[in-house]
Amino acid sequence: MIPVTTFAGKKVAVFGLGGSGLLTAKALKAGGAHVIAWDDAPLKNEQARAAGIEAANLADIDWSDVAALVLSPGVPLTHPTPHWTVQRAKYENVEVIGDIELFCRERAVHGPACPLVAITGTNGKSTTTALTAHLIKQAGRDAQMGGNIGTPALALEPFAPGRHYVLEVSSYQVDLAPSLKATVGILINVSADHLDRHGTIENYAAIKTLVVAQVEPGGTAVIGVDDRWSREAADRVERAGKKVERISVEGPVRDGYFADGPRIMRASGGKPFPAAQLTGIGSLRGQHNAQNAACAIAACVALGLDLPAIQKGLVSFPGLAHRMQAVGRKQTAAGHILYVNDSKATNADSTSKALSSFHDIFWIAGGKPKAGGIDSLSEFWPRIRKAYLIGEAAEAFAKTLDGKVDHEIDGVLSKAIEAATRDAEASGLKEAVILLSPACASFDQYPNFEVRGQAFADLALALPGVSSLAPR
Repeated sequence: MIPVTTFAGKKVAVFGLGGSGLLTAKALKAGGAHVIAWDDAPLKNEQARAAGIEAANLADIDWSDVAALVLSPGVPLTHPTPHWTVQRAKYENVEVIGDIELFCRERAVHGPACPLVAITGTNGKSTTTALTAHLIKQAGRDAQMGGNIGTPALALEPFAPGRHYVLEVSSYQVDLAPSLKATVGILINVSADHLDRHGTIENYAAIKTLVVAQVEPGGTAVIGVDDRWSREAADRVERAGKKVERISVEGPVRDGYFADGPRIMRASGGKPFPAAQLTGIGSLRGQHNAQNAACAIAACVALGLDLPAIQKGLVSFPGLAHRMQAVGRKQTAAGHILYVNDSKATNADSTSKALSSFHDIFWIAGGKPKAGGIDSLSEFWPRIRKAYLIGEAAEAFAKTLDGKVDHEIDGVLSKAIEAATRDAEASGLKEAVILLSPACASFDQYPNFEVRGQAFADLALALPGVSSLAPR
């Protein structure tokens, strides 16, 4: 854990004790702050008290000497309306920040020489984060990985010479981290998402862009330029005098990295040369993973890693759980059925990456719907043999698919996987793919996408004749 010493002797209010909240409260207390924490769930407050943290309703405390409100990223800061704690903090002229901001302030004091890679984007954040950390570790360096990918930033090992930090940061976290200044900032892509929390795509894109716009002096901004918002960001950041490495999987770039089939090319002054080869690396299958890999490669080159070491690390990358993760295989008379867990695909754009990577798909989709539904996926309908719909979105998805894709409403994952297996076995295909790629949040039936993905893996591996392909 990284103790937060920058608030030593000061009173700090913490709201939200799920996920990183309790860890943040502990880190503040360990650094000498007077912490008062609260959560709407009584059990969370009991857990805080058991951990030695003072838990009290923030509506009842004296705010006159509160130095900061540390807000959980899951709590609305601006949209649809600011949370009442945010409104109270602003009334009391108290700054509102998050755990990533605490990490950044500690780094500025105790680890300014420790390289920081901050990674954001609508899709691909977690894979790029995991791959970047993997490449750094495989090159023999100390890499600490955390943030939105699962391990809270303040839960990482304290700052030490030569230690690298690789953080996935969501738009919610960036919004609460005004002093985020990375050695390498990565913006992979921007498409509409979380608009309920940011109001407009313009606001959302502006927040994402801060990760690359605010790289520290001498740092590098790595920016995907295959969408309008990121392309415009690259131009603005470059005009501001920052070093920019452009990334594309749609065509060559003058300065940066681009995909040429399975090769990642590096260009300088319009002159390209091979940087890496992705042929045969199953964990980096698909055009979207070429984009993720190019971003990670650019970051690692900026950190001083050489290309042979990077290539070696790419080959050994195991992939990311719940993101196009092959979890099981079942032999059939004609060939086999591959079970693929893409539970992390919580919106249509993310699901498009999986649908573009396979053929003969028996698609399990649905959950708590996101804005836009699945209309944008129509180009992939010919790849889908049949769809199996679950959760709150099932009826709406069925209307979208009517007359276009064979489908059935199964409601729950267990029924869907049984039906998909039945149909895949009867199809006579050499390779049938049963793909869980929901294009929805999980919260209607599961607490998070990880639990949903693990349920899919468990159900698949419980079927007769299915052998495991991934650690459980």
